[in-house]
Amino acid sequence: MASQAFVPETPSFAPIGPELLDRITRQLVETAESYDRSAQFPRANFDLLGQEGLIGLTVPVEYGGRGASLSEALRVLGAVAKGEPSTALILFMTYHYHATPARAQGWPQGIYEQLARQAVQGRGLIGGLRVEPELGTPVRGGMPATVARRVGDGWAISGTKIYSTGSTGLDWFAVWAKTDEENPRVGNFLVRSDSHGIAIEPAWDHLGMRATVSHAVHFKDTPVPLDHAVDIRLPEQWASGTGDPSLAIWNALAISTIYDGVARAARDWLRAYLNDRVPSNLGASLATLPRVQEKFGEIETLLQVNRTLIRDAAARHDAGDTPSAVEVNNIKYLATANAIRAVEIGLELTGNPGISRKNPLERHYRDVLCSRIHSPQTDTILIAAGRTALGN
Repeated sequence: MASQAFVPETPSFAPIGPELLDRITRQLVETAESYDRSAQFPRANFDLLGQEGLIGLTVPVEYGGRGASLSEALRVLGAVAKGEPSTALILFMTYHYHATPARAQGWPQGIYEQLARQAVQGRGLIGGLRVEPELGTPVRGGMPATVARRVGDGWAISGTKIYSTGSTGLDWFAVWAKTDEENPRVGNFLVRSDSHGIAIEPAWDHLGMRATVSHAVHFKDTPVPLDHAVDIRLPEQWASGTGDPSLAIWNALAISTIYDGVARAARDWLRAYLNDRVPSNLGASLATLPRVQEKFGEIETLLQVNRTLIRDAAARHDAGDTPSAVEVNNIKYLATANAIRAVEIGLELTGNPGISRKNPLERHYRDVLCSRIHSPQTDTILIAAGRTALGN
């Protein structure tokens, strides 16, 4: 009898319904203030997400994951962000690596499979370490100072990365470095976070998104196996413009979704406050005032625009009608601006209570302002939009 080819069993998953997402949001809300104040990695949040099988959400089915679409991943990220946005930003990085073929799926198969299986099991968090003290972000060009030297049968990495999101809780670092070759190559070296020669400096003490623990990570002759130089190229090959357009799409829409989630959390708190607050001179709740209703209607309109833009672009991507990088980055610009404005309106309506640390609105405002720091930033987005519209 002829042997049959092995076909891996397709895993069976329960659907991710609104009840599950609402429950996750509520559970994350319970400790969000504590993580904001302590600025510690939200380990319990990732334990919860791992138990629910959500860390491996975008891992391809053949590796045991759900192989979730962009639309489905954004639903999860939005619910997580509404509960605790630092957790959502860290989670997004792992989703991104597994969802876009031009990233980790193109790495050596054995290495990628290891990462994928870990994510399905509830761990395997990975983040890209790219920004440096001297260079800043490589998005705007330039060679990293971090160097990978050939040593024996592997590499030794030395250098410093800053704004390393998830630093103390990640299982893997994808470190952007250059080789010490005569014609240096540059790219990603996959480093286990528990490797020798790594020191994390607690430098992250920012306005918002404090639980991202985006500290400085120092490497000193950190050993890396030879095949963990997972994607290194000559510099001009990175600048060629050929790549997976879904990289930009996932980045823009995920960032938009996360900060829209912050604004929705602020909206929900504000709605309860306005209905519960009954000034003695009014004899009715603030929610009965026409001015308050008008401003709350403005918040709802801003958030409706966000939802429409994000959902439409994600659905187009999932259907194979891929939006351009210019389109999705325009959405990022608008959605994050709308999210900031929505929370600002809440501050206008509440006055002093809105900026009291005992109320979540103050934390939501600090968090939503951090949307401005993510690449591509406003000048890059608008210049690209203008050039495209002008035919340049």
